[in-house]
Amino acid sequence: MADSKIATCLWFERDAHEAAQLYCGLFPDSRIERVDTAPGDYPGGKAGDVLTVGFTLLGQPFMGLNGKAENGFTDAISFQVFTDSQEETDRYWAALTADGGGEMACSWCFDRFGMRWQIVPRVLMDGLGHPDPAAKARVFAAMQAMVKIDHAAIEAAIRGD
Repeated sequence: MADSKIATCLWFERDAHEAAQLYCGLFPDSRIERVDTAPGDYPGGKAGDVLTVGFTLLGQPFMGLNGKAENGFTDAISFQVFTDSQEETDRYWAALTADGGGEMACSWCFDRFGMRWQIVPRVLMDGLGHPDPAAKARVFAAMQAMVKIDHAAIEAAIRGD
């Protein structure tokens, strides 16, 4: 990670390592690079507690930091993950919304740590960028009625079925 010019730091209450394990186990081109623990007791914890986790997620560097609870995640920041099939969309969606995660509208969800995700099928992006304004409008209307995106329904909206 130190070789990168920039990395995203994610502030967790105390679950940085667990979150990194979930994300790295779910997405390709992902791995935990390092886990740093506290060398001594400190106001928020004790010696041996995980302080930071350096990891690569979908080829991008991240740092997970264990901090205070009042600095939780919000809708203001989310990660977009682009998918090529309904199976891929369903797999990511199920894993991220499990065990206390939840669903939001229009391809958004959150995981049990509160991180916001957008699981975005490429077919949706193709439809929203379609050169035919009528097709684009149909795709937009279909998306607004969805939570997890249905690839077949978006393809039908593009065609006008």
